[in-house]
Amino acid sequence: MKRFVGAALVALLLAGCAPSSKDDDPFIVQPVGKAKIDVDTPALRAQKAAAGIAPCAAGTSHNELPAGELACLGGGKAVDLSSLKGPLVVNLWASWCTPCKKELPVYGEFARRHGDVVPVIGINYQDTHPDYALQLLADSLATYPEYADTQGHFGGATFGRLSPDRILPVVVLVGADGQIAHVEATQIHELGELEQLVRDDLGVTL
Repeated sequence: MKRFVGAALVALLLAGCAPSSKDDDPFIVQPVGKAKIDVDTPALRAQKAAAGIAPCAAGTSHNELPAGELACLGGGKAVDLSSLKGPLVVNLWASWCTPCKKELPVYGEFARRHGDVVPVIGINYQDTHPDYALQLLADSLATYPEYADTQGHFGGATFGRLSPDRILPVVVLVGADGQIAHVEATQIHELGELEQLVRDDLGVTL
């Protein structure tokens, strides 16, 4: 069953609310102009290699994620995420988002335990400090492939239901058939929570 962000979050967006003071609440991203962020420098490539973060492999299939290439965080070939084969767990996050930082270890643990069955990918969203983002990934042992959405394509109205406008973190589940089965702006607090989402919405046995 497909589940999407509830009416309460939509109401918050329409009201133009500021970020919540509660760490566990989704963080609302303030709109910015066109970003000029270099996510592929010699220093970032070295940092990524030292952290053991997986490369961004080109896809050979098709799914409902928005078409269009995203750069690989820390260097590597840009990839059209709509070409990746499901099932997939997708985490939309940023280093300046407190709930995002708290949940990274959960995604890292899921990838280590279940990544051979349901791969995890990250989308680093409008992050002006890719070096800090890579450090957080290293500290969290979140070494799955990481893409950089420097212009905020995945979080805006352009792509409709994939993500509410400017709310993080977001979890997206893509089925083996390529269809988006779950989209939710929420912090994942523990491994069991993410495992249950995958079982319920992707029908995968972990």
